[in-house]
Amino acid sequence: KMVIMDEPTAALGVKESRRVLELIVDVKKRGLPIVLISHNMPHVFEVADRIHIHRLGRRLCVIDPKQYTMSDAVAFMTGAKLPPEAALAA
Repeated sequence: KMVIMDEPTAALGVKESRRVLELIVDVKKRGLPIVLISHNMPHVFEVADRIHIHRLGRRLCVIDPKQYTMSDAVAFMTGAKLPPEAALAA
């Protein structure tokens, strides 16, 4: 079993978004895997254990949100910065 959420806070206000994030953390604490698809980087960084970054329909890299910043993630997505795997291969 797993939970897949696609942009769960996109159309919500601040209070409702906070509640959804709390529910995600509760489910995570119970050991159930969650796939969260979102463009909201603050929310992603708040709840994710690892982040899969995609660009132009392809996965670029997987990062640990404790080791990279939101600015790093956006730079990888936009091509402004090489993702970790590409930097190692260069």
